[in-house]
Amino acid sequence: MKTPTLFAAIAALAISLVPVTAVHAEQAELRVAEQFGIGYLPFVVMRKQGLIEKHAAKLGLDAVKVNWLQFGGGSSMNDALISGNLDFAASGIPAFLTLWSKTQGSNAVKVVAGLNNIPVFLNTVNPKVKTIRDFTASDKIALPAVKVSLQAIVLQMAAAKEWGPDKYAQLDRLTVSMRHPDAMIALLSGKNEITAHFTAPPFMFQQLDHPGVHLVLNSADVLGPHNFNVIYTSERFRKENPRLYRAYLDALEESVEIINRDKRAAARMYVEATSAKPEQLMEIEAVVLDPRVEFTAVPSGLMTFADFMHSVGTLNRKPSSWKDLCFPEASAKAGS
Repeated sequence: MKTPTLFAAIAALAISLVPVTAVHAEQAELRVAEQFGIGYLPFVVMRKQGLIEKHAAKLGLDAVKVNWLQFGGGSSMNDALISGNLDFAASGIPAFLTLWSKTQGSNAVKVVAGLNNIPVFLNTVNPKVKTIRDFTASDKIALPAVKVSLQAIVLQMAAAKEWGPDKYAQLDRLTVSMRHPDAMIALLSGKNEITAHFTAPPFMFQQLDHPGVHLVLNSADVLGPHNFNVIYTSERFRKENPRLYRAYLDALEESVEIINRDKRAAARMYVEATSAKPEQLMEIEAVVLDPRVEFTAVPSGLMTFADFMHSVGTLNRKPSSWKDLCFPEASAKAGS
């Protein structure tokens, strides 16, 4: 009779001879970025309604913890993504392109989806300025970050159209880096050197409600419809966490559907979930309902920015197509 020890040895040998497919456990925590402003409304909906958790559970991930991280700009977000402290980033196209140009292989960063199509406005309190050609050395243009922010790149595009490609930096000397809230206060106070602000919603609409403020430039007039923000992650994260990636994307697309189905309800959700005051509801509704503000997951305007940034040396490599910048789920859409 065989002893129990012999049986155990035979069983162990049998198991060792059976091919086993390794199952990789996905992350238990998902770290996703958001920034401040109405452009990030889909994230408010995702967070408030627990959409990522909902879609993760549908895919068999029942205990996912979603950690929403606030960032003040694209540079710090990119640093967090590359260092492995963030899974999904969301920023302007120039910030994404800068990181894309520096990453390749398993570290490659690509677009997961668009987030919105929203133009940005250059407003001024200087009555003499009707077009960008009218700015003089006495003007100062506030924007999020000189030379690198989406607004700064659009201003360079506009200058190149106005004065020629070699004069793309014509207005850079007038630009000043300022946070949107601070720049708006400076612009409207009339007691500061800031005479113009290249900003974003809701600030751009709020400024135009003030007497003496007028629009100089709409980014859509310079480059056509474009994403104000795009969402991106690394090839490594997508490969190692396919269900989390899918859950995030499904949650995003559901949030966009919810917004577009009832924009007034989405505006109320934004007020409830943020530091916006209840009396601001009508103002937020007006922004969400504005026909120039579109919430969509379709990538748009990527190649226009890439072409320009490469032509002026801001981007060290150039994609052959906008699809080169995207993961398959995004490149399958009718983007640009």
